[in-house]
Amino acid sequence: MKCNASKSSEGNLKKSLSCDDECARLERNRKLALALDIDPETHKNDHIPYSTETLRFFHDNTQWSQAQEKLFRLFAADENEKRLRFKPMPATQRSFLHSLSEDFGFDSESMDPEPHRHVAVFKTPRFVMAPMKTLAECVRIRMTAEVTTAKSALSSTKASSSSSSNNEPFNAFLLMHSRFGLTVDELRSDLAATLHSAPAGIDFDISFLPSEEIVLKARPASPGTNIPASSLENTVKALKNALATTTAQKRLAASVQLCALDASLNILRRESDGTAAGGGWSRVAARGAAPRVASQQVGVGGKSGFAVLGSKVKDAAKKRKAEEMERKKLEEEVVEDWEEEVRREEAKEGELVEGGNPLEEFETGSQANRREGQAEVAFDLEVERATDREKEQDLAG
Repeated sequence: MKCNASKSSEGNLKKSLSCDDECARLERNRKLALALDIDPETHKNDHIPYSTETLRFFHDNTQWSQAQEKLFRLFAADENEKRLRFKPMPATQRSFLHSLSEDFGFDSESMDPEPHRHVAVFKTPRFVMAPMKTLAECVRIRMTAEVTTAKSALSSTKASSSSSSNNEPFNAFLLMHSRFGLTVDELRSDLAATLHSAPAGIDFDISFLPSEEIVLKARPASPGTNIPASSLENTVKALKNALATTTAQKRLAASVQLCALDASLNILRRESDGTAAGGGWSRVAARGAAPRVASQQVGVGGKSGFAVLGSKVKDAAKKRKAEEMERKKLEEEVVEDWEEEVRREEAKEGELVEGGNPLEEFETGSQANRREGQAEVAFDLEVERATDREKEQDLAG
């Protein structure tokens, strides 16, 4: 509101806004909260003042329930109203009204037999004020809390599964970035000496994964034999260095890691989990299997093949442009009446001779050649015109 104050008028400085119904409701709620020692700020958090049955029915019948909630709030805000009567309705809807009355602090009662049975709501001394949160807000808070609880439960489940998978013992080798075209038979022949150094009773199965990685899984040599997982882990750990050396020397793969596989060849755990990928002996093996070659760079001032080719193309374009300009120049100098032009040139020569200028008595060979070329071009044009006229006469005849 503008003050509108001036020298002669105080304007609106001493005026105050009149308190309407909303203002009176807020003031009444403030006094009630002060009298009952209720902190309104505590009702602005995630506290839900409605029962689970009320929220469930509201979620399933939102539009109808919002209309009934509006009637309840109007009834709670009116100090003169002491009773609220609803029209006859089914038992499920009457149950919702009874539950909502309990949440508001009202008393409710069902009256009359079916099909005229209806609900009447009464204000009692235990009624203080209407809940500050609406049913829609509380349903949204409940859904958010459920989603948060589900996420936390899922994260805890993942954490527990990851911790359990991290404890899986190693039972296989993982060959990463293998050589193109490598087969199982080649791997068996190249790694036979290393794998045969394993303790008796342990064999290795070679498999190609969809990720283009190769796994060598340790297993008992005979199906009926049972070997502890710790023994398999000790075996693959003891063979890793020798296997990595052989792989690097024969350039079979870039790196070798230990891993834990299940029965379906799913990788449960890698040696690089939680550490820098490709570290330790795997990095040494990768460096030996895939030597890096420094790229050659053109020195400052040197020209690459693209620069030489570009310069040649530019020179050819300039030459074509010069030839085109010369041809246009000759065409512009050709005259229509070559006989008149010859007479004019002879007259100019006679004037020069009569003038007695010794420097202009003789013409250079290039000027004579140019004039002869112009005469020949003009003669050719005249012949073409004559030929065209004869053809037109023949067609007309």
